[in-house]
Amino acid sequence: MAPSCKSATIAAACCLLLLCVSSFMAELFHGELAPALYVLGDSQADAGNNNHLLLSPLRADFPRNGIDYPGQQATGRFSNGLNFVDFLASSLGLASPLPYHSIMSNATAGRHSTFLKGVNFASGGQCFSFDDQIERDYLDVYTDLVRQLRRPQAMAHLARSVFTVAIGGNDIILRAAPPTVAVELPPAELQVLPPQPFVDLLAQTLERQLQRLYELGVRRLFLVGAAPIGCLPAMRELSLLTKECHAGADGMAARYNAAAASLLRRMSERHLDFRHAFFDARAALMRYIDEPQVNGYAEVKAACCGLGDNKAIELRDLVHPTETTARKLTAVAVTGSAPLVSPINVRQLCAE
Repeated sequence: MAPSCKSATIAAACCLLLLCVSSFMAELFHGELAPALYVLGDSQADAGNNNHLLLSPLRADFPRNGIDYPGQQATGRFSNGLNFVDFLASSLGLASPLPYHSIMSNATAGRHSTFLKGVNFASGGQCFSFDDQIERDYLDVYTDLVRQLRRPQAMAHLARSVFTVAIGGNDIILRAAPPTVAVELPPAELQVLPPQPFVDLLAQTLERQLQRLYELGVRRLFLVGAAPIGCLPAMRELSLLTKECHAGADGMAARYNAAAASLLRRMSERHLDFRHAFFDARAALMRYIDEPQVNGYAEVKAACCGLGDNKAIELRDLVHPTETTARKLTAVAVTGSAPLVSPINVRQLCAE
């Protein structure tokens, strides 16, 4: 007797389900610790999104950026070579995710497969604001994945993926020094709010934004805290004679990191399926600043002015780390332990 339409339909559905399961299982057997890496944030993570802002001065697609990148190519990374996202992706067994605006500027064919591998939404100076990165750019990718995979499979894919957020430093710099460019917070608030209420406002905004990302599928989050903002060359220059660290800016960076770690703990308590790794970039970099020779640095107060990756220099310009420093910091975040990365490191984040 020939099979009925109903039995044929059930058989086809079972085959389709098996194919989907096999596809997702295959992700775990190619040496990757996660199926994809999605990145949001500012210039420390930007891989070329700002290249698509034709009138913006906050771009890095010109020499001597990229002087140590393969082919000495200025890619749009605010670095002499690779940035921390490149090293993070490599540690996960993944290719570095492409900039969202580069993907969207090309032909539409193949976007879906690219989105599955991860996307970098970060923007130097937050020219593409963090809210826009979430509500416009990432939401576009999320919607595409749901449409192509259906919601259950899309959510399963996103739940196993690693999301990296590196944000907050620009706001602290602009609060400590007179604002020169537009930012998300009104200039009046940047100038008037005392340090603690200002940090509280940053933390409240961040918690809202991370909660929104949770609603859009984020379950494994790697959050990079603020660097020792007051000890960056840009802030040291405010002390014309001594070139000492700017105590006010560095204090706000420390408070912001404490607030970020606290709100992540609250999110983990509120959402039992949410895991996070918090990297205290300030504490990690201060170890290099306090003991430069022990950590292989001859210079930690001035920048190398974009003249290549002098491995004995910590920073390549007034704000951004050299490729060597980015590599060292990422290694700590991936395999290190508290108090620099907590409650777990990135490798453990992928294993849970």
